[in-house]
Order: sequence, then structure tokens, then C-alpha cells
Amino acid sequence: MLKLEKYAAIDIGSNAIRLLIETVIEKDERAARFKKTSLVRVPIRLGTDVFANGNISDTNYLRMVDTLNAYQLLMKTHNVVKYRACATSAMREAENGMEVSMKLFKETGIKIEIIDGFEEAEIIASTDIKEYLKTDKVFLYVDVGGGSTELTVIDRGETIATRSFKLGTVRLINNLVEDDVWLNMKNWIKTNTKNYHKISLLGTGGNINSVYKSSLIPYGKPLKSSYLKSFYKKIKSISYEDRIANHLLNPDRADVIVPALKIYLSAMKWSDAKKVYVPKIGLSDGIIRYLHKQSKKEKVS
Repeated sequence: MLKLEKYAAIDIGSNAIRLLIETVIEKDERAARFKKTSLVRVPIRLGTDVFANGNISDTNYLRMVDTLNAYQLLMKTHNVVKYRACATSAMREAENGMEVSMKLFKETGIKIEIIDGFEEAEIIASTDIKEYLKTDKVFLYVDVGGGSTELTVIDRGETIATRSFKLGTVRLINNLVEDDVWLNMKNWIKTNTKNYHKISLLGTGGNINSVYKSSLIPYGKPLKSSYLKSFYKKIKSISYEDRIANHLLNPDRADVIVPALKIYLSAMKWSDAKKVYVPKIGLSDGIIRYLHKQSKKEKVS
């Protein structure tokens, strides 16, 4: 018997707020399949407020209200059975983060969970990324966001070390990262990867996904460091306007892609990695897997 249900994830990041709706397809005893039905992204840039001034501004609060009300309507028209909304770096650092969360619930009916970097990494790890870990490979998992970068060393599927750094693309384009943050990340990577002779990067985040898509490399195959260096050099050398006009990057992607690539390339250099695998998944995908898993547990009990 075929069963179709729609689940939704709202990811409130430092750069954008995303709504992902997926149809979960179940038939007989087969494993559930997840099919992307709708993805909407609104670049509100909460990080620009928070990392410079410590608070979410009234202007961005009102934009959040409009965005979440729109998402509420989209979920209703799609007949979404369950959703979860998670906020990351910007809202957890905002002095008024909890206050804004409560006000948004009253205005939109959407309850927001402000999660820490460790839980964020855990949610992402519950996705199809697990397929990459069922090997004898050693990975430095690097998730680059607008406000932070999450790093995890994974040896044959086992987490060896993990840490979150306040080093994100929105912080970098606003010159809000001190040199010692880079140094601390460098030392952490070198310390935690020095015992491995061969290591690859596992990269997630909107920017590395965009680079991977433009490379036309078959899905599942890695990007080589030489390609990433060449792409970085090229995109850095052209103007913001040319990145949009000639490379068809979204305006809110055209500025942050440069610092994002700098983070990935730095991680590759410090870990001596020569390849980066890009599973093209993120927090939203993990949220939906989590919701589906919880739903099945509830039905059993």
C-alpha cells in the first residue's frame, strides 16, 4: 500500500530563512523515500544585525513575521502533516533572541527552537550523509553557515572530535572575525587530524552546494582541491555585479561565496585534504528525517 505524507522544515539561519517541504513516500516494507516538493529561501541576513549590534532589529523582525506567515500558508496549502522550525547562530547569539521567538509565535503561530551548534551537527548527521560514512574513509566534516562553522572529525563512521567556531560568511563580509578565531580553528584542525595520513573533506552549506552544481561533476564524485582553488581565484577576481550577471549567482550568494570558499580551502590546507565530497544536504533535510522518525515512533507507541 502506497502512503504519501508531507513534512516541512524551517531553517532560520544567519543569512537566510528557508522552508523545505518534502513528500515522504512509503510502500509496503520498503525504506521511506524523501522527495523534495518545495524549497523557498528568503535572505533576511539576521547575522548583519546580531553580529554587529547584538540584537535583531525591528525592521528584520517585521520581515520575519511576513516570511513566517507566508510559510505558514504554504504549509497549509501543501497539507503538511508536521513541521519543525530551528534557529541557529544569529538567534542564539541575539540578546533579544528568545523575546523575538516568543513574539513570532504569537504573530505567526510558528514555534521556533533555538538550537546550539552541537545539535545542529547532530541533525545534519541524521541525513543521507550517513551513506558517506559507511566506508573506511576518514573525513573532516565542515559545515559553513552565515554565523558559524561546525567541524567534526569522523573516522570510519565514528565521531572523534567536534567543535563549533564563530567563523561564518556573514561575520566575514562585515569584518567581524578576529584573527585569533582563524588561528584557533587552524590549531584545532591540525591537532585533531595530525594522526591521519589520508583525509577528505565532507562539505555542507549553500555555498559549497552552489559550487558543486556549477562544476557539473557527477553526483557522488568529489571536488578536487585544485578545482576549488581555481574557482575561488576566478570568483574572487571579478566584481559582485559580474558574479550575478555572468555566473548567475543570487545577490545574497554573490558576496558570501568568497569567504565561504576561503573557509573550505583553509580547512583543506590545514588537514592536508585533497578532495571534498558534497552530499548536498543541510539542516532542513535533517529536520525532516527527524520528524518522520518521531512520527513513526508515535504511531508504534
